[in-house]
Amino acid sequence: MLISFTNKQQNQNNVFKVFILLILILSIEKVVGLALNPNDSIKISVPIGGNSWCFNGGLINEQGFSNWDSEKIICKTYVYFQQPGLLKVSLHLTIKESEKIKITVAGKSKIITLIPSATNQYYAGEWKVQKKGYTPIEYQGVSKKDSSYGTLSSLTISGSAVDTNCLYVKDNNDNYFYWGRRGPSVHLNYLLPENENIEWFYNEISVPEGNDVIGSYYMANGFGEGYFGIQVNDNKERRILFSVWSPFQTDDPKSIPDEDKIKLLRKGDKVHTGEFGNEGSGGQSYLIYPWKSETTYKFLTHIEPVGNNSTDYTAYFYSPEEMKWILIASFNRPKTNTYYKRANSFLENFDTESGYITRRGLYKNQWACNKEGKWIEINQIKFTADQTARKKFRVDYQGGIENGNFYLKNCGFFNDSTTMNSFFTRPLTNKQPIIDFKSLPSN
Repeated sequence: MLISFTNKQQNQNNVFKVFILLILILSIEKVVGLALNPNDSIKISVPIGGNSWCFNGGLINEQGFSNWDSEKIICKTYVYFQQPGLLKVSLHLTIKESEKIKITVAGKSKIITLIPSATNQYYAGEWKVQKKGYTPIEYQGVSKKDSSYGTLSSLTISGSAVDTNCLYVKDNNDNYFYWGRRGPSVHLNYLLPENENIEWFYNEISVPEGNDVIGSYYMANGFGEGYFGIQVNDNKERRILFSVWSPFQTDDPKSIPDEDKIKLLRKGDKVHTGEFGNEGSGGQSYLIYPWKSETTYKFLTHIEPVGNNSTDYTAYFYSPEEMKWILIASFNRPKTNTYYKRANSFLENFDTESGYITRRGLYKNQWACNKEGKWIEINQIKFTADQTARKKFRVDYQGGIENGNFYLKNCGFFNDSTTMNSFFTRPLTNKQPIIDFKSLPSN
């Protein structure tokens, strides 16, 4: 009996010890945040550097989110989920001291305590993704012993909301952290009449209130060799920009041979001219001009082959404030013999820090004029987008028809994207531009 009683007591003690151990493990997972994501069939690593923005301080670069030294700083990472369901989140975070941070998903917040771990992996918890589309994952410091909350380099996500079709910037190959944070560029490709020598292209743009976001370029009159439109450079400066690419393919304008350089023929008053690079190279001109939202601006571009295997490109901007056409610039492009080809408009964001903000533009009343002076209304487009969109790194892009006008919309992580290569036909306006070409300004 004594032996039997002793064995029974030992078994009870062992059960009690296992119970206490389980409690300790669960407590560590909940309070300390040391546990990794529970086993799931699909786990995805989302790099912070190409999918995140920080506010009130902090820094986002290729390594992730750093300079996280204040409780006021908030960082958001965006992932597109193809289905609702359970989302489990782990952080790859390098820290030196214990700290508390708050994680918020779909409006639900959890505060977790982290203690330095050799793996730098911390399980944050689980949330419900309510619907298909973009869901931001947000981090904010609560308290810390060190001067910084560390560097967050990636997330590991799993759960029933996660599958291999989740959308985000997957890697930095070809500098896609940069392009992904800029967001997708979207295009209207106008269907010009065939067998016509088009010399002139006319377009109108208005930017709805609140859509004139820093970094936006609303390009009106694009052509095979350049582009012409308006942009927002910062809180104080806006520009009318007209550029023509050199026939010499390079991103470094200094490497262009003299015989391939774009030559300035003339420019308007107060127009700045020079060279540009990084996205092809060539001749650039811009006028600092305080254009406004909710105002319609007119653009006119002339392209004419002039012999010696060269072509002249001239851009005019109509100022409704001054009620007159303004010459931006006229360039000559060597080794080129063409009329107006590949007419297009686009909307892009060139500022990575504003890639989380939506912007939209209206493109109105397009017309082409052939070399004989015959005007032809252009009311059909093909919608396309850039590589960032085609790779599905970002899917917040739209284009089509709105209230009888073409429109483009991008950035901001909205969910309803337009099918690429879709065709749209707007109603005819029959509002032919009345322009006396001979009276257009020459300087």
